[in-house]
Amino acid sequence: MRVAYYTALPHIKLSVAAAIYYTIPLFIILLSTLFTGDKVGLKSWFAIFLGFSGVLTIVRPNTEGFNAYVLLPLVAAIFYAVAMILTRTKCLHENAKVLSFSLNVTFIVIGLVASLVIFIWDPTESTIAVNPFLFGEWAQLDSREWSAMCVLAIIIVTGSVFAAVAYQNGPSSLVATFDYSYLAFSVLWGFLVFAEVPDLLTVIGMIMIVCAGLIAVREQKAV
Repeated sequence: MRVAYYTALPHIKLSVAAAIYYTIPLFIILLSTLFTGDKVGLKSWFAIFLGFSGVLTIVRPNTEGFNAYVLLPLVAAIFYAVAMILTRTKCLHENAKVLSFSLNVTFIVIGLVASLVIFIWDPTESTIAVNPFLFGEWAQLDSREWSAMCVLAIIIVTGSVFAAVAYQNGPSSLVATFDYSYLAFSVLWGFLVFAEVPDLLTVIGMIMIVCAGLIAVREQKAV
């Protein structure tokens, strides 16, 4: 999930990645139907159609400037939805701190294993050039960057604990809607930090995705 999302960021705008990633509620509804027996009404199916239409509006696969990296946030969204469904169905009575600790330890272990594989593989310069984010050399960090990483680590751990608590105690489709605050902040930070301004079609696609999520949640609450 994290690898797919972060791999896309050097190649697409932060707001675009966030918009595609936040098809999460739609995938949660689909997966809930398959694995938990939740009912999906006509409005939910419309929301799913509208949400994916929004994704296509942002991605524009038939245009000349199509970037395949935009598909990676979609992969990340599917994995995130699976994780939240499992939290709701299989880990309902687990301690939220244990879930958060296990998740982040898993991230570390997978990262170490992947780093070892890349070190043994020793990719060529042409391979590194294709995706320096995944295959490039380790960057030298100064004290300011290490401090930023420590702060971010605390924020991520805290957020994962609260997310686990939320999905344990509330309907998955309802809690997922509050994740859309990330979308607003991603546009804000993308503009402030990277001077990224989404074009008109991207904004339209983002609005379609948000509307789809809200429609789907209202339908799920009514069922």
